[in-house]
Amino acid sequence: MYMGRDYPLGAEYFQNKCRNAFQKKIGLTDPQEIDKSIHLGNYIVKEIEALYALRKYRAMKKRYYDEESQAINLLQQDIDRASVQ
Repeated sequence: MYMGRDYPLGAEYFQNKCRNAFQKKIGLTDPQEIDKSIHLGNYIVKEIEALYALRKYRAMKKRYYDEESQAINLLQQDIDRASVQ
């Protein structure tokens, strides 16, 4: 549930989806099916962690490199204009 605190659609939405997923699997008794469900849950957690890391990276990149990239683009445009003339 901790992973859902920053979920884009909100923590409550994430909690409801998790609760529903657990409710669907409440009657499992086969150890192989239980292991399969646990592995799927671990995979989903890793995917959510990757999405959070990507979001943090994009925010950092935008924060620190956006102004620099704009300056480089303006410089490139000036160079292109000078080479045309």
